[in-house]
Amino acid sequence: MTATQDARPNTAPASLPQHPAARSAGGPDPNHFDWAEAWYPLHYVEDLTRDRPTRFTLLERDLVIWWDPNADTWRVFEDRCPHRLAPLSEGRVNAAGLLECPYHGWAFSGDGACEQIPQAPAEATIHHSSRACATSLPTAVHQGLLFAYPGKAENAPHVAIPSIAPLVEEPDGWILLNTFRDLPYDALTLLENVLDVSHIPYTHHKTVGKRENAAPMQMDVLESSKLGFRGIWPEGPRKGRLGTQHTTFVAPSLMYHDLTSKQFGRTLTVVYAVPTRRGECRLFARFPFRFSSKLPGFFIQLTPRWLSHIGNNRVLEDDQIFLHIQERMLEKAADKPYAQACFLPTQADRYVVEFRKWISSFSADPFPGQALPPELSPPALLDRYYSHTQHCASCRRTLKWVQRLRTVAIAVSAVLWSAIPLVVAIAGSMPLALGLTLTGVPLAAIGLWFWLGTLERQFYEGPPIPPRNLPSNG
Repeated sequence: MTATQDARPNTAPASLPQHPAARSAGGPDPNHFDWAEAWYPLHYVEDLTRDRPTRFTLLERDLVIWWDPNADTWRVFEDRCPHRLAPLSEGRVNAAGLLECPYHGWAFSGDGACEQIPQAPAEATIHHSSRACATSLPTAVHQGLLFAYPGKAENAPHVAIPSIAPLVEEPDGWILLNTFRDLPYDALTLLENVLDVSHIPYTHHKTVGKRENAAPMQMDVLESSKLGFRGIWPEGPRKGRLGTQHTTFVAPSLMYHDLTSKQFGRTLTVVYAVPTRRGECRLFARFPFRFSSKLPGFFIQLTPRWLSHIGNNRVLEDDQIFLHIQERMLEKAADKPYAQACFLPTQADRYVVEFRKWISSFSADPFPGQALPPELSPPALLDRYYSHTQHCASCRRTLKWVQRLRTVAIAVSAVLWSAIPLVVAIAGSMPLALGLTLTGVPLAAIGLWFWLGTLERQFYEGPPIPPRNLPSNG
């Protein structure tokens, strides 16, 4: 497998021809969108670790991501050893730079070839059998994301990687904030939700919206095809105070809103919706900014990544529970066309109607005929640790520091309070300054311990009541 660290996809075994993509995503059938024949982001590169494999599921296909030190690149295999089908993600990258199965030590090079079978005699050649090979997927690193192609490997070089076009056209001057989360609803539900900007004033009241900004919305679709569609909202957000907003949907998984205003400059809201399995997806959200002034960008860059992720998770949780339930309501009404199951009388639903039309026109359900899993409880829906923190390098690292500091704080408090009777016993009395210190410092340490505990919980779970429903919010 020949790999790259830029937008050029890599496939096994030959290097790629350097020419523009000649085929569209979704396969050749004009009436059907094949979800396998497209590129998908699996991970931000900055969150991957080179010292151990990472597991991921794409279109119900279990994958393993690992760093190949021999080729200095990332690899993506099917997460199963051909020997006994053990998950390779539970193995390791050994001293020879091979991905080693945890069960019997079979080891594979970057192109999937089996290089070692410890149980075979030294002179044996069974590891050369095609049945001994791991299955590798074409990969590419593009715009800070690791992409993989789950379809036919020979098609990968000819299919475009879904890019954020404004960042390609004008690559300089952007400030980029990124987050991600595994969500308990379909990729289609996620895309429909972010295409629907009319929900923001109500659903996200007191996070990123205000109810008083709700108003009639006139949306227009400029062009539409199997490849996606483009739309325009001439008035734009906040009752026209920010300017015209353009929306692009790049089938099957990329959508972005593009807004330029005199007050703030140019801002994008970008979402990749990656289908993992029925009723689950991974969201990659990106927020590129080009401000008219340098000051906002300066303050944004000072914000720690983990802190912005806590805020992003809060926004996602505004609609996480009801979207999970809404999916199941739609499933019960599956015998009706979407336009009959739902009442869509206003232009505010224009993009939603167009998206549902795309799904219907091109049979674009990634899991056709499959039932949703059982409904989850609210605490499970508000989980942050397994859906984000454990996969995020910055949040995972910060959580460890918070836990260490809590231990130090409680230890300092205990030691200093324990010292009070000892000092009195030895000296017979205690100076006022020393008494204040031995009392005040432990109290401050206990206060720090409680505050860090509140912060720690934010890496594990979201609050049960969204800001829009708090009594003080009107």
